[in-house]
Amino acid sequence: MTDILRLILIIILLTIGLAAYFLVVGALFTNRVARTQRAIDQMPRRSFWVGLVNFLFFGVILIILLILTNGNRVPDVLRVILYIPTFILVATLAGILSLGLSGMINILGERIFPELNTIKRSVWGSVILSFACALPFAGWFLLLPYAGLTGFGAVILGFFQRE
Repeated sequence: MTDILRLILIIILLTIGLAAYFLVVGALFTNRVARTQRAIDQMPRRSFWVGLVNFLFFGVILIILLILTNGNRVPDVLRVILYIPTFILVATLAGILSLGLSGMINILGERIFPELNTIKRSVWGSVILSFACALPFAGWFLLLPYAGLTGFGAVILGFFQRE
């Protein structure tokens, strides 16, 4: 019983942290998040497929780099050199995913709570997405990949969108 209470407390605390994180991302990168939202609104299917293809491509590159940096067959000097692109790729993928999920929670907040101001919509959007993605199996394997990949693709499409 204490394990369930501990898990619920962890999920609630992580949700509060994610809500604050997405508020900060939305405040610091306003234009990029707005472009991401437009891409999600205008082309949700295309955003998903672009996100899936790019995430798989960069994911394979990242896995290869991680295998090379952890193997014993690679000399130490080369391993240290390979750490730099590995960390850059991880940071880039995490940043793009953060911007994409920030756009997704803003879209959710707009669609579910249109009468609230933008801060409350973002907070409630992140709370709803966090709890929905915490749902076993459907949230883990369907909703979270869909939201993440759609946001990922929308960020990439947002780079090529005209004003």
